[in-house]
Amino acid sequence: AALEIGIQTSNPNAPTVLTVVENNPSVHNLVVCTLCSCYPSGLLGIAPAWYKSSEFRSRAVREPRSVLQDFGLYVHPSQSIRVH
Repeated sequence: AALEIGIQTSNPNAPTVLTVVENNPSVHNLVVCTLCSCYPSGLLGIAPAWYKSSEFRSRAVREPRSVLQDFGLYVHPSQSIRVH
């Protein structure tokens, strides 16, 4: 769908497949990219410096609920968080 409106979803230097994960009432998904060459910069733009930091990525994996709360998103305790 992104290509249909002119958005490049892959990195020309590394073939990638864009995968979409859906949040639902029982699961909230948090994507923590390792910023390898397949990062879809054409779709997401240049990642901010804080997102690239190992401290942020490590904490997002260890404490996803707390990280989401830092951004103002409350995820109910009954809803699991799946980190990708």
